[in-house]
Amino acid sequence: MSVALFRLAGIGLVCVLASPASAQLIDHKDLTAKIALTIAETAIATCTANGYRVSATILGRNGEVLVQIRGDGTGPHTMENSFRKAYTARTFRGPSAALAKRLKDDPLLPLIHLNNVVAAAGAFPIKAGEDVIGAVGVSGAPGGDKDEVCAQAGIDKVADQLK
Repeated sequence: MSVALFRLAGIGLVCVLASPASAQLIDHKDLTAKIALTIAETAIATCTANGYRVSATILGRNGEVLVQIRGDGTGPHTMENSFRKAYTARTFRGPSAALAKRLKDDPLLPLIHLNNVVAAAGAFPIKAGEDVIGAVGVSGAPGGDKDEVCAQAGIDKVADQLK
């Protein structure tokens, strides 16, 4: 009888511990398709105005592609490269150029071997406050620093909507 009572008490304790005291859903913001499209179009338009043919990729909070546009007259590699730059910025929550600097400082950096990660400038995380909700990557200008100007222009265009 005492064994059965002990087991019953144990089951009751497990049930109490297993049910959360105050479970809550995570509340967060996500990029809309309209905002993602505006960022991509602005980035491409900025580079086009500067004489560069580029492609742009916008990723969501989980690294999923929301928008990807191949600019007129761009090389086929710019689609993949803009994605990888954006993925790097999203994954590490900072400019993709930061990984390039880390690799320069530590040529044996193992992070460079992760899928879809690239050590090249041209992408920034997209933030709502301090929360990273996506990333923009641009590829095709003659240098990542020029890609960055266009990526930043895209973010700046929607900055008031990211608050």
